[in-house]
Amino acid sequence: QVQVVESGGGLVQAGGSLRLSCAASGRAVSIYGMGWFRQAPGKARDFAAAIISSGAAYYADSVKGRFTISRDNAKNTMYLQMDSLKPEDTAVYYCAVRSRSPYYSDRYYSRDVYDYWGQGTQVTVSS
Repeated sequence: QVQVVESGGGLVQAGGSLRLSCAASGRAVSIYGMGWFRQAPGKARDFAAAIISSGAAYYADSVKGRFTISRDNAKNTMYLQMDSLKPEDTAVYYCAVRSRSPYYSDRYYSRDVYDYWGQGTQVTVSS
């Protein structure tokens, strides 16, 4: 079993920055990749960014150039640096962990390839 905990959300003005963190823990667990998804009120949970075991990073078009994903493998921790935030970035941000196998990197954007999820952290961007 893997425990996933997000932190770092909050309220920020448009144009500002926030840094989200996601810590994964568990005994004898292998983590092959991690991702961030976000869900705005009344909308589906959508892909935002992902980082796979090779270190390659992927982004949704809506956040490309503004968000940066990174990972500290030694700590099983992932980060999402969010700059130039917009009101449309307002959402609950969820951390996702891939543990079952490394063979998924072509579907990093899909919710169903991830095995464990955090409870989410709220990000609110005011105009």
